[in-house]
Amino acid sequence: MLIKENSSILIPIDFSKQSILAIKQTYNLAKFTKCKLILMHADPKSDHDSEVELEQLAITTRQESGLVVETMNLKGDVYELTDIKAKELGSGLIVVGLDTQVRFRSFMGGTIVTKFIKEAPCPIITIRSTDNRNDCKNILMPIDLTIESREKVGTVVQLAKYHGASVKVISVFSPNDEKYENDLLPYVNQVKKFIKEKGVSCTNKSIPSNDVAEAIIKYANENEIDLIVQMIKKGGSIGEMFGPSLPLKIVELSNIPVLSVPPVKRESIRGGIH
Repeated sequence: MLIKENSSILIPIDFSKQSILAIKQTYNLAKFTKCKLILMHADPKSDHDSEVELEQLAITTRQESGLVVETMNLKGDVYELTDIKAKELGSGLIVVGLDTQVRFRSFMGGTIVTKFIKEAPCPIITIRSTDNRNDCKNILMPIDLTIESREKVGTVVQLAKYHGASVKVISVFSPNDEKYENDLLPYVNQVKKFIKEKGVSCTNKSIPSNDVAEAIIKYANENEIDLIVQMIKKGGSIGEMFGPSLPLKIVELSNIPVLSVPPVKRESIRGGIH
C-alpha cells in the first residue's frame, strides 16, 4: 500500500508534547504527497471541548508549514474515531503521537489500541520520542519470509525517493534455526536488488536473536535510523515476524517513529510491488 497523494494526513490531537510533535513531523511528507493536514480532537463528553485551543493550533501550523490545515472536534473515543474518520476522508496517512510513558495495555486497553492499529484503512506513523526528526535519511525495513512482509517494499521505495533516503533491510532469525537463515538470505538479496533497481541506495544486515523487537530497535538506534517500516496484518492477527505480537511490541517500545502499513496486494518481488 503506497501513501496516497493529493489526499489528507489525519493527526489525532490531545495537546500533549508527542501529539504536537507529530504535527511538525508531517510537514515534509505532506508537501511531498500534496496532502492537507487534518487536526482531529475528540473528547468522550463533548464535541466542543478545546475548540479555541484547537483552532489556535491550526493557525500556528498553517503559519509554520504553509500547508492547508483543517480541524475536526468530535465527541467520543479518539482511537475508535480515528479509523472511522480516516476511512470517511480517504486519508492517505494517520500520524499519532504516543506518550513515552504509556504502554498499550495501560493506555486505552490493549484491545482498543490493537484494533485501532490493525484496522486502520491507511498507513499509520506512531511517534513516542520527543525528538524532532525534521528529515528522513535512513529507513529501516525489517523483513521475513511471510507473504505480507514484502508488501511494504513499495511504500519504503516511495518514502526513500521523497526524502533521498537510504534503505537498510534487516532480517532477524533464531540462532538455532539454520534452515530459516538459509532460506532468508537469498530472499533478502532479491529485495535489496529490487530496491536498488528503483534507484534507491540499499544495504542489508542479518542478526541472530531470539528477541526480534529488541534486535530491531537496538540496530535502529545504533545506525541512525529515522523511520522503521513494518507490516500489519488485517483480520484476526497482527504481525509478521515470529508471531502476531511483534509489530505492536515494536510500536510500543520504539523511540524511533514507526510506520505500520496495512497489506492490500500480495505480489512477489518478481511481479512488481505497487
